[in-house]
Amino acid sequence: MKTIAAILIELNRPLELVELEIPPLQNGQVLVQMVYSGLCHTQLNEWKGKKGADPYLPHTLGHEGSGIVLEIGEGVTKVKPGDRVVLSWIKGRGLDVLGASYQWEGRKVNSGAISTFMEKAVIAESRVIPIPDTIPFREASLLGCAIPTGAGVVLNDMQLKAGQSVAVFGIGGIGLSALIAARSLNAYPIIAVDVVQEKLERSKRAGATHALHANESGMMEKLFAITQGKGLDFALECAGRKEVMETAFSCVKAPGGLCVLAGNLAKGEKIQIDPFDLIRGRRILGTWGGGTQLDEDVPRYIDLFFKERNSLDILISDEVPLGEINDLMARLDQGKIARGLIALNLPVSIHKKVDLASYV
Repeated sequence: MKTIAAILIELNRPLELVELEIPPLQNGQVLVQMVYSGLCHTQLNEWKGKKGADPYLPHTLGHEGSGIVLEIGEGVTKVKPGDRVVLSWIKGRGLDVLGASYQWEGRKVNSGAISTFMEKAVIAESRVIPIPDTIPFREASLLGCAIPTGAGVVLNDMQLKAGQSVAVFGIGGIGLSALIAARSLNAYPIIAVDVVQEKLERSKRAGATHALHANESGMMEKLFAITQGKGLDFALECAGRKEVMETAFSCVKAPGGLCVLAGNLAKGEKIQIDPFDLIRGRRILGTWGGGTQLDEDVPRYIDLFFKERNSLDILISDEVPLGEINDLMARLDQGKIARGLIALNLPVSIHKKVDLASYV
């Protein structure tokens, strides 16, 4: 059996569409017919080499998606053929096994426990969770990363309460998910901060009570004025930029304010904070998928997000077939999209020429 996949062959070069030979399933593995995959900054950082040296090239990519189980390997009990599933990089219950090794023209292509930039994918049992038939595949793909991370920070890491103030810096899929969760808890004020006006408009539909352009003069003064000079109870950084992380931390109140970092800096890049701010009671925390327990929390996120379809439409700004994945990656790098989806149920040709100069 074969599958078309977008794989990373060389850092800072476009992904290549190739035809891979799918290996026989091993113990604990699940073969999934992919329907949708999300695109996250994590893949962008891998593509651009921001995670450091990559010893696994060439390899598959993608860590968020939805699809249908085609086959299961020995020992798999969590899902069965025909099940509709969400795929997530967050480890859940089930066998946690090594990724598959695909073959491409006699060459080995590595894969982790989850990959989603492909028509059919071999996934570890621990990275899939069944979903009800009533949940559409398109929106369900967001349950793999954007919603668990954004909503998970609000519900698990912050344990936000009604009337508490929160600001989200960086209004992509994770930031929008956090805003929707904060709105559901009746937080106030809910402040969105970004450099793209279209994203700020989108943030208002997601629940932001205030939207601030990060590059406008006096942004910090406006933020503190909204909180009557007290600073924020909570700040969430999703932009993955050093200066934004430092700004978010400086906006939380002392004592008692908490800044949560969800964005990823390039390997080796550091942030600077004044230790006296910690002594004064400001707190800073990194998050790992919003503290989400996949099997317990995904049903909770379904209850929260799928009551209103409009909430999910707010998150999705772009949808393309697999053959246009490099264009989508480039637009994400330029900060032009919220959450982009790759539709994997559409035909694709592996012979499309890629203009390398457009992406480097």
